[in-house]
Formats: sequence, C-alpha cells, structure tokens
Amino acid sequence: MALSASRRRFMLGAVAAPLAARAATAQSFPNRPLRIVIGFPAGGGIDILARLIAPKMSERLGQPVIVENRPGANGQIAAQAVAQSDPDGHTIFFGTTGNLAINPVLYADRPGANIERDFAPLSQVASLGFVLVVGPALPAKSLADLIEIAKARPGQVFFGSSGSGGLPHLCGELLNLQAAIRTVHVPYRGSAPAFTDLISGQVHYVFDAVAIALPHIQAGKIQPLAVTGPTPIAALRDVPLAKDALPQFEVVNWYGMVVRKGTSIEIIARLQQEVARALRESDVTDRAAALGLDLLGTTPQQFAAFQSAEIEKWSRVIKSANIRVE
Repeated sequence: MALSASRRRFMLGAVAAPLAARAATAQSFPNRPLRIVIGFPAGGGIDILARLIAPKMSERLGQPVIVENRPGANGQIAAQAVAQSDPDGHTIFFGTTGNLAINPVLYADRPGANIERDFAPLSQVASLGFVLVVGPALPAKSLADLIEIAKARPGQVFFGSSGSGGLPHLCGELLNLQAAIRTVHVPYRGSAPAFTDLISGQVHYVFDAVAIALPHIQAGKIQPLAVTGPTPIAALRDVPLAKDALPQFEVVNWYGMVVRKGTSIEIIARLQQEVARALRESDVTDRAAALGLDLLGTTPQQFAAFQSAEIEKWSRVIKSANIRVE
C-alpha cells in the first residue's frame, strides 16, 4: 500500500532524528574536562605516557585533560569507574595487557571486566617487551639452557613474579606450556621483592619490564637471557629474542585506551585521532624511547582485533595453568 506524503515525511524524520542528535553531540564534544583513568599509582611507565599525551590532547580539544590514578584490585577499581561513567567520551580508561586482556578472563563476572559489554575500543597506544633474567642460583646462559635444566629438574625450578595473575606470572606459565616444562610460580607483592629473592637465589628466574630489571643487570647481579617482544630492545641490544629459541613465544606488555560502551563512533574517531597526533610529537617520542616503548596509535578496529586475539591467547594460558585469583 502506498504511503501518504505526510507518513513518508514522518518516517524519514524518525530515522534522521537520531543521526542528527549524534552529529550534534559529536560537534559539541568535548563540553567539559576529560579524564584519563589509570589503575596504577603515579610514576610508572603508563602514567608517564598518559601525562605526556594529556596536554597535547588538551591543546587540540580545547578542554583540560586530567590524568586520574585509581590503583587497586589489579586495575579493576579504575575499570569499574569508567564502565559506570556516561558514554560520552569524556572518560577514558588507559589500561595494560593485564587490565584489558587478562582481567577479562580472571574476573569475567565483575563490573568493568566484561570488555564487550562495558567498553568500546579506542586505540592501542604503545607496547614494550619484557626481559627474562636469571639469578646466581641457576647456571643458565641462554633460554635453551633454562629449558634443558627445567626438563631435567621438573618441579624444582622456581620463577618469581610481581603477583598472581599478572603478566609476569603468565609469561612464566606460557613458557611452561610452550616448552613443555614444569616450573613453580612464587608470587610476590610487587616486582621489588621478587628481584630481591632472585638476587639472593630464593627463586631462579623472573620475567619483568626492562626498566625494572636493567639496574640489576648493569650491576652484574642478574643475567638477561632473552627479550620477549618481536624486536630487540635498544638497552639490551645483544640479548637475543625468546622466539629465537622458542618460535611461538612472544609477549608484549601493551597499553590501550577504551571508552564506555555506547560512545558515538564520531567521538571515538575524534579521540583516536588526537591520541595518534599526540604520539607523533617529538617530546613524546623521545621520552617513550627512553622508556623502551614502541608507540602505536592504532585505529579502534585494529585495536579490537588485536585485543580479541590477546584475550584468547591468555585465556588458554590461564586455563592450562588453572590460575585462579580471589
């Protein structure tokens, strides 16, 4: 049945109204200060990078961009705060691999942990490889040596980490899985005590960030065996890649930004554009290089695909190692 002219106008208006409202929202964005929320204390690599990016974004957006540290509960306090914010782009969660790929598996039922339900991807911002180091109690000169020793001494080789369920812990479990060895995890409350016990011989090896391990390496207290990323690290130029000895072993700790689910694609595109521009500024790139960071600034679509693959990867490791956290 043919529609009347007035009926057609009504239907066209009903379709156009939401589109017009979204366009108007995007054009008025931002209309108040923005927050970049981080689940870690001030002073770490992700915090430093956020404080480099924030003023660059502020200049172009015309509103203050405030970095807010909300540490605790493996980043879940910060994630939940953003998951409960308005879906208008004014609140951004800046998280790590642990926050955005491991916590969704370990804390699947908690608020702020369900990635598909709670968040929309914005950009993968940066990445950095870890370094595998051994202490004086393990006579390994290479990753292949470590694997050989672990195979000869199942259950008698110990690796330390900054805490259960974190990326350093899962690096050790991934090594167990891919090398078919059985080493024992010893969790600590942070990286510092793990390195203290590594140096004293209480544990045999540790995976962790280069910035944390490097002073101990330079002091000759521990020895680097491999770096876990896809490319060498400038500060450890002579240290081989882990995948040279174990082809499937590759781990990077990455930083990514997400916003509340329901934020318009126009606002997400604007934010991603400003993040990418900030990452190209010379003072940002220079400081990032000193921190050992590779800057990325990917699109939301690229980040979504990468994040999905990372969640699947770490889900397999968590299930294989039967990792549970309270």
